Amino acid sequence: MIQLIVFLPLLAALIAGLGNRAIGNTAAKAVTTGALLVSCALSWPVFIGYLAGDGAATVVPVLQFIHSGDLMVDWSLRVDTLTAVMLVVVTSVSALVHVYSWGYMAEDPSQPRFFAYLSLFTFAMLMLVTSDNLIQMFFGWEGVGLASYLLIGFWYEKPSANAAAIKAFVVNRVGDLGFMIGIFATFMVFGTVSIPAILEAAPGMVGTTIGFAGGRFEVMTVICLLLFLGACGKSAQLGLHTWLPDAMEGPTPVSALIHAATMVTAGVFMVCRLSPMFEASETALTVVTVVGAATALFAATVATVQTDIKRVIAYSTCSQLGYMFFAAGVGAYGAAMFHLFTHAFFKALLFLAAGSVIHAMHHEQDMRYYGALRTRIPVTYWAMIAGTLAITGVGIAGVFGFAGFYSKDAILEAAFASGTEVGRTAFAVGVVAALLTSFYSWRLIFMTFFGPARWTQSEHIQHALHDAHHGEAHGHDHAAVDGTGGYHPHESPLNMLVPLIVLSLGAVFAGFVFVGPFLDAEQGVAFWQGSLSFDAHLMHEMHLVPTWVKLSATAAMLAGLLVAWAAYIRSPDFPAKFVDHFRGLHNFLIHKWYFDELYNLVFVKGGFALGRLMWRRGDQGTIDRFGPDGMSAVVALSSRLNARMQSGYIYTYALLMLLGLAGAAAWLIAS
Repeated sequence: MIQLIVFLPLLAALIAGLGNRAIGNTAAKAVTTGALLVSCALSWPVFIGYLAGDGAATVVPVLQFIHSGDLMVDWSLRVDTLTAVMLVVVTSVSALVHVYSWGYMAEDPSQPRFFAYLSLFTFAMLMLVTSDNLIQMFFGWEGVGLASYLLIGFWYEKPSANAAAIKAFVVNRVGDLGFMIGIFATFMVFGTVSIPAILEAAPGMVGTTIGFAGGRFEVMTVICLLLFLGACGKSAQLGLHTWLPDAMEGPTPVSALIHAATMVTAGVFMVCRLSPMFEASETALTVVTVVGAATALFAATVATVQTDIKRVIAYSTCSQLGYMFFAAGVGAYGAAMFHLFTHAFFKALLFLAAGSVIHAMHHEQDMRYYGALRTRIPVTYWAMIAGTLAITGVGIAGVFGFAGFYSKDAILEAAFASGTEVGRTAFAVGVVAALLTSFYSWRLIFMTFFGPARWTQSEHIQHALHDAHHGEAHGHDHAAVDGTGGYHPHESPLNMLVPLIVLSLGAVFAGFVFVGPFLDAEQGVAFWQGSLSFDAHLMHEMHLVPTWVKLSATAAMLAGLLVAWAAYIRSPDFPAKFVDHFRGLHNFLIHKWYFDELYNLVFVKGGFALGRLMWRRGDQGTIDRFGPDGMSAVVALSSRLNARMQSGYIYTYALLMLLGLAGAAAWLIAS
């Protein structure tokens, strides 16, 4: 069964990709969507089996791959609790994204290519999460990188899409270099790339050292930090995050798949899968905690000033990934995976709902041109409300809560319960990030669905009206123009709304239903059964934190909601006044802490300057000058000198011959 789950998306991708327009749009979409629905249907029984306590890991051999000296790599599919969780996340979200794309991409001329890329992306992620060794994990790791490049740059006619795809590819290569070196170091130290063998031997490496970069350091610290560098690239942590917002250049279904279930969750999965290795290095765990907390705060601050609806949600993803990492850093791997699980539902919901809004607004993504949409697209509105209630963590302890209420609050409580200074700091940062999360999430709701309609200020809407008035509109554009010639936003088709409804159920109930197996001190031990390091003591202490700690996230959520309501409903002119008064702060946030400008100055312009130096001074000024150009100059000079000696007069040649003979005779006599 596991072989079908993993390889059906690959088979569908090959059929749709190679068949392309020869088989037509409908056939390509049917094959890929059907394959993902089957994979999803097969994944849930596997997950439910582990919920029921059938927690034994199974390994299904596929083929022999590399046998070279001590390096033994066999292609196998490993299934345990951690894999089962990722299987349902990846296949469920991907299947719904495929269904949603039937409506969203209905007018695109390259639908077979798009659906082939989606299925290829899913296959690569499934290979990653079922990996039994680090080489296989790296194959899936690079596979999702390739697929993300293809999907982000899907509309390659747009220069911005090409630039975003290249940026994502290049930034991830930086992280992947660390990941590769980490794999090499792991093999050198442990003599194997088998994940179970490495995790079993990892505790015995505590205190051992290794030579690296001219010094000696703890083995596990070096290896884990190198591996974590790869996780920072894939999961867009601070420093290697710059590709994530630009990835919005791809179609909206791509954003949902990347941000909710595939590429950005790969880093979190890898850290949790290799948790016994990270547990062997306190330094590595501290770095993971600090980077995660810093990312959660950074991304949340930037999201508060974004006006592009997709970029708000993109920075939200970056922030939520920070929560997952600092949960792993304090040892709460179960809480990290639980937040990954719930986040997949409500983040996919938010992205697809945003896509429904964009679809209704003729591809306009700027929230400043929205407003008053709640009555025009009611299903989308309530779906977005469900996602917002989930991400902001609305709930009442002991009664009911939306998905994020259980998973995000658990992370904050675990960070506080860890008792370490870095854990308490992460808790404080997480509470501030929770307040900002509530603010920017409700800001999105209020700007999009409330207030006066600002549609006609949009250039996209003006173009739609112009095309409709001149009989040039296509598809849904005709329905968007009402009898008075004004723009009329409309609800999305059923094949886009059904995924929203299904994901809304996940955003509402996923936390309430599954909190026990993921986090309970007793159930968690049985559920995880060695697939990751589950600290039952920490999970027990988490429930014993002071009441003010438990209420802090709820208080932050209410404060963020109140500020957003006051700024965008009660006093709509307040944001403009705030920006005028705090222009420096606004510029700092709108420029995303100037990371892009810094990288452009140091790496892009610095790289070009270095390239020009090496080209002009190195290649032209040295190599060419003293190499081929220099030799050519010597030959040319010699030719000119010899040419001067060729006077054409016989007596000159006779004189030279006599001088030569005299010189030769003198040399013979002297010798």
